[in-house]
Amino acid sequence: MSERILIVDDDTDALEVYRTRLVHAGYEVDVADSAENALARVSAFDPGLVVTDVRMTGMSGLELLTRLREALPTLEVVVMTGHEDMETAVTAMKAGAFDFLVKPVDPKALIGLAERCFRERALVNEYGLGPHDESADQEPTRGLVGRDPAMIEIYKTIGVLSRNRATVLVRGETGTGKEVIARAIHDHSAHAADPFIAVNCTALTDTLLETELFGHVKGAFTGAVGARKGYFELSGSGTIFLDEIGDTSPEFQTKLLRVLQERRFYPVGGEAPRTTEARVIAATHQPIEDLVVEGRFREDLYFRLKVVEIQVPPLRDRPGDIELIAVALLGRIRRETHRDVRRISEEAMARLRAYAWPGNVRELENALLRGAILARGTIIGPDHLVLGTEAQPSEDATLKSAVSRHVQKILTRVSGDEEAAAGLLEISPEELRDIVEGDEEE
Repeated sequence: MSERILIVDDDTDALEVYRTRLVHAGYEVDVADSAENALARVSAFDPGLVVTDVRMTGMSGLELLTRLREALPTLEVVVMTGHEDMETAVTAMKAGAFDFLVKPVDPKALIGLAERCFRERALVNEYGLGPHDESADQEPTRGLVGRDPAMIEIYKTIGVLSRNRATVLVRGETGTGKEVIARAIHDHSAHAADPFIAVNCTALTDTLLETELFGHVKGAFTGAVGARKGYFELSGSGTIFLDEIGDTSPEFQTKLLRVLQERRFYPVGGEAPRTTEARVIAATHQPIEDLVVEGRFREDLYFRLKVVEIQVPPLRDRPGDIELIAVALLGRIRRETHRDVRRISEEAMARLRAYAWPGNVRELENALLRGAILARGTIIGPDHLVLGTEAQPSEDATLKSAVSRHVQKILTRVSGDEEAAAGLLEISPEELRDIVEGDEEE
């Protein structure tokens, strides 16, 4: 494989910077100012690496990547873009990109990436490894937002994992979005049409957890009047997401280990084994290494789970993402609450940026939900935000309960006058009665 690099970008100034630095580093470099010109030059120049911008006049860099991967499977392609969204990163990695760079690209980072590319290609040639597989699924992933470098790396990993069935361990503090990442991996996989089933291990006893996952036969226990299939059987080739795996007992861990090693399990009370093709993604906020040392978590299961490990950074470590996430969350809250709250004031946004967010994205969502409910107009102001110790504890932090509490508060203020309450809430009396009657039914 030649150490020749073709750079593709419609920014001629950037092209010259990249070319000069790479030539100085010892590479043979050619440039193209469009994807169409790049395709014409590939055959004559015979590069070992193509580095392409994404957004260009005419054919995009992602289209160029797809064309090159189809025609020349061993040619490596690095994608770079100033639009550092997750969808672009995942799509590029799924389509077979070697890596993904965010503009403005540091020439040192580009040189380092070129060195790694040619070093890995040399190993491929030495050991006779074939090119990596590709996936044609180009559906966008929803729910993940962020431009922090740590999040960009997670997007890349999601793209790579979409092409295989490796077991994944997602680690991070409570509220960082571990399940969202697991869903993204599933949604981009070739088995996205099969179920994604999330199980909170903390919320279930060992017996219930085994019944949910493995099913049971008729008469397995009191009340088992019929047989029931478990999630491992129902999921087909889909994904089982085991949240808070660190809270499970050693006995359950032994049974899960058998599933990962042998792809077999026994229903509760059953004697005949059943098989599963489900992928397992586990998550925890706990330091599992400490649990292993303490004898509370099986070391062999730990290594089985962390074939690939994703560490999700807490929100406080990526403050530059707070505004992006807040805007995205507000859009979802507006749709779910039917409140016409369209903007966060600069003063309110400053409060959000200054706060440490111990509850991470989940806490941010709850703060914005309260703000959207309390806002009288279309803008959330600083007075509408309740953060940290200002927040009143509540046993139920769901959207439905928050709406219910606010409605009851308004009804109390107007002495139960539904017409007046509906006017203050800017909803119809019928909508108000639906909320109140829903609460009474519960």
